Amino acid sequence: MTRETLDVSGVLRRVSVVKGYIDGGRLAVAVMSFDSIRLAEETESLVTQGRLRKYYRTARPGRWYGGIASADCCGCNLRCVFCWSGAPRDNPGQMGKFYTPEYIFKKLTACADKLGYSQLRVSGNEPTIGKEHLLELLKLVDQTRRTFILETNGTLIGGDEDYAKRLSKFSRVHVRVSMKGTNQEEFAALTGANPEGFGLQLKALENLINANVPAHPAVMLSFSAEKSLEEFRDRVAAIDPRLAGELEEEYVFLYTHVVERLKRAGVSPRIAYSPGGIPSELI
Repeated sequence: MTRETLDVSGVLRRVSVVKGYIDGGRLAVAVMSFDSIRLAEETESLVTQGRLRKYYRTARPGRWYGGIASADCCGCNLRCVFCWSGAPRDNPGQMGKFYTPEYIFKKLTACADKLGYSQLRVSGNEPTIGKEHLLELLKLVDQTRRTFILETNGTLIGGDEDYAKRLSKFSRVHVRVSMKGTNQEEFAALTGANPEGFGLQLKALENLINANVPAHPAVMLSFSAEKSLEEFRDRVAAIDPRLAGELEEEYVFLYTHVVERLKRAGVSPRIAYSPGGIPSELI
């Protein structure tokens, strides 16, 4: 079986991976993993040009968070087996166009104005790749009364304490750190990245809390045992007790291409929902 990774030219490489399985209540997989920070650097060279950032969709409405305007960027430093992003994640060098922060802000606010939304976000891939573009976008949002939901895997914020400090300069941002499983083993199995990346996710929460940036964790639980969730709660509570109470549960949504990706990876979620059957509390 194969797993997809990205080289600096934007061409997919394939490395060996064996089928995922449940071992003693934990998800396990043997894989030739990669460094998520290095992949972020390689990806950034493909999806940024100075303050410009690549997007494959500049504005769309969404039902999440009670209604939000979203722009979808290209490129990520993880390879999650449950991810709904396809070619823009795997081939960012061949997808999308470069846009200024001002253009993205204009498109997002136009969408929000039309539908009466109070929230904005950059979605589709990893928005923290391309720091200067993101910070300039947040500066524009700061001049409004809207909230920017920064959805991130957190690895770059965890690896760079200054990133969190720079985010703290903005008053209209809230960070949602999307944890890829409840422990190192799940993180590695689900993302293909080195297990140390899970520690970077936890460190992102710590850095954000220390910098007084509003943040909460969301954790993918489709592959986790109940015991693993309780252990995870204890870990985030050790960072700040509020994080355990604000923990958001996340589950796989079975879009057709997600089902195919899971089959190729050889892993099956314990809990998952069809796009038309997503519980209201998860929207």
